[in-house]
Amino acid sequence: MASKLRMDAIIMGGGRGARLYPLTMNRAKPAVGIGGKYRLIDIPLSNCINSGINNIHILTQVNTASLHRHIFQTYKFDMFSPGNIEILAAQQTLKAANWFQGTADAVRSYWDRFSKLPASHFLILAGDHLYSMNYREFYRTHLESEAEVTIAVIPIPVAIASRFGVLQCDDQGVVEKFVEKPDDPAIIKELSVSCESGDCVLGSMGIYIFRKDVLQKALSFTGNDFGKNIIPACLEQFKTTVYRFEGYWEDIGTIGSFFEANINLTDDDPAFSFFDVINPIFTRPRFLPGSRITGATVISSIINEGCQIGKAKINKSILGTRSIVQDNVDLDQVYMLGADIYENRSNDPDDIPLGIGAGSVLKRVILDKNVRIGQNVKLINSDRVEHSENDFCCIRDGIIVIPKNTVIPAGTVI
Repeated sequence: MASKLRMDAIIMGGGRGARLYPLTMNRAKPAVGIGGKYRLIDIPLSNCINSGINNIHILTQVNTASLHRHIFQTYKFDMFSPGNIEILAAQQTLKAANWFQGTADAVRSYWDRFSKLPASHFLILAGDHLYSMNYREFYRTHLESEAEVTIAVIPIPVAIASRFGVLQCDDQGVVEKFVEKPDDPAIIKELSVSCESGDCVLGSMGIYIFRKDVLQKALSFTGNDFGKNIIPACLEQFKTTVYRFEGYWEDIGTIGSFFEANINLTDDDPAFSFFDVINPIFTRPRFLPGSRITGATVISSIINEGCQIGKAKINKSILGTRSIVQDNVDLDQVYMLGADIYENRSNDPDDIPLGIGAGSVLKRVILDKNVRIGQNVKLINSDRVEHSENDFCCIRDGIIVIPKNTVIPAGTVI
């Protein structure tokens, strides 16, 4: 064990992210854009940096190209700011020839490396949650309780308890019972506690602190996932406590939760804000011009850099970098991720340029990057379909999602 205290972070770079399809069609879940200019991976990385944790290891596996590129282009420590952000991709070795089989298996696969690091503790994080946390306070609670394992928890309404790991603890915060995603109403009732908003349960945030020697022993337990296997087994052998988090936290697990988390950023007083000067969220710097807005009416919206907006009406929407919106467009609750490039406009009348064409109407829509929408298109889901697919889009949780690089012909109605 290390001679002095040091906590390194291990961030899970995400699995297939099937519930966020088609946004995860060609990218890892933590690489999905949020707020118009950030990516989900920026959240835990910024929390680490703001908490003074500069030794960070990111385990990646599926559709990793854009995630790796973003991390490489964004996060660098210099000789005057000691630290390291290391990407550890799934790989074949003489000991293992399989992909990561779960969160714990991912850490187990690289334990030969982690065991040699001069860290006394490891902070295990997910790469796809939206929240702001001072991990130093979490660490202090862990040390003061003399715990071997600590789980960050948050009150969760009983109605959605089956989506989370749910636990029960004593008055000293020592965990007595842990059930991963319980579906038995009797068990949920047994684990429920009184909250200001009514009955709730203590839900695991999927964030843990392990003492290094304890993590090594825990990884020898049967099973490949922290929530399903390792944490329940730890209760029997190690002192496991809770850290009660009181801020905003959202698991970006579905298209519906992803859409609402983004649109909620446009509120007058949002539960999560990127306008925090004390604990800023970092991302890749871009050298783009200021957005040009010509005669548009913009209400409760976020416009990022490099946008070109005509005489449009924009309400509770987010326009990502390099978004182009032509005249007489009506956007209501639209998250437009923008574009990777500017293009030279073609003189071909049949060509559909990047962005949203004149006269189009969009309501409750997610537009992935580099989308081309022709003139007089209506994306409004007037039939209120919950789930469907066609040649141009997917509908998930009632939200129309246009995949990356899609071209929608003029006059299309969905």
